[in-house]
Amino acid sequence: MATAVKAEEKLYRVALREALTEEMERDDKIYLIGEDIGKFGGAYRVTEGLLEKFGAQRVVDAPIAEEVIVGTAIGSAMLGLRPVVEMMTINFSLIAYDQIVNNAAKIRYMFGGEVKVPMVIRMPGGAGHQLSAQHSHSLEVLYGLIPGLLVVAPTTPEDAKGMLKSAIRSDNPVMFLESMSLYNVKGEVPTGDYTTPLGKAAVRRSGSDVTIVGVSRMAVLANEAAKQLEEDDIDAEVIDLRSIRPIDWAPIVESVRKTSRCVAVEEGWSTYGITAELAAGVQERCFDYLDAPVRRLGGAQVPMPYSMPLEKASIPTSEDIKRLVRVTLGRKPDA
Repeated sequence: MATAVKAEEKLYRVALREALTEEMERDDKIYLIGEDIGKFGGAYRVTEGLLEKFGAQRVVDAPIAEEVIVGTAIGSAMLGLRPVVEMMTINFSLIAYDQIVNNAAKIRYMFGGEVKVPMVIRMPGGAGHQLSAQHSHSLEVLYGLIPGLLVVAPTTPEDAKGMLKSAIRSDNPVMFLESMSLYNVKGEVPTGDYTTPLGKAAVRRSGSDVTIVGVSRMAVLANEAAKQLEEDDIDAEVIDLRSIRPIDWAPIVESVRKTSRCVAVEEGWSTYGITAELAAGVQERCFDYLDAPVRRLGGAQVPMPYSMPLEKASIPTSEDIKRLVRVTLGRKPDA
């Protein structure tokens, strides 16, 4: 792996496009398949220009048939290709859920390791864009509970590029979750060929009073909340989970044993959610260190409304995170 020597500010979507471009130039076994990813450039413009660069055999505009798209990718991966699937939204992946769970996740195990399934499924998710109930949810937990899958959710342009490169190079199926609200976020992206390891959390901010663990875009909001909490003399440590399966427990445990308090935040429904797993895991590993119950925050447990005011009320905000942190520390929620 070459060493990245400098960085440039780029959009999250551009960082993803660069990762796809560089990997396709590196390995001609890699191809893209999805709906409207060719001439149209992808629903979120991630694949813009790639059809012209690589041609229709490597940038495949597929029909509206998610189960067929994923099944095609699985079969080609078993035969030695390295497909990257783009779902128009994570909600549409439910149509291909049988292929993902019963084939992609299980084939390497069922064949005793003799057959690999090196494929990536990129899936935009999350709410905040008035796309209503069938286009807006955060369904990370549906994939996080499946053995045989790697499930990751990068939150910065740097991680988007580095983790997508790692996902494409992996010999296992990777569910690559992208929050729609992050596509226009700018950040420093190293130049040169670099990768970011899968399965690792990132400590985004050091602190001593409380640990906030954020899932996907909620890690970004957690960081914003932590900065604002400084005005209340609250020193919060923020951990960006990044990897949903497997969970990187080491930095979480180290942090909670230092702060003695933990708040976990996700955009998805918290009942049976990622934050439920985090709360249980922290309690098992850090019980003797905890000075307060592990608190959880998730989205409203309703189908996502189309109405803008109702949609906003359904998604956790930095203000919600701040209130829960204050409660965890025994402060007034709106102090």
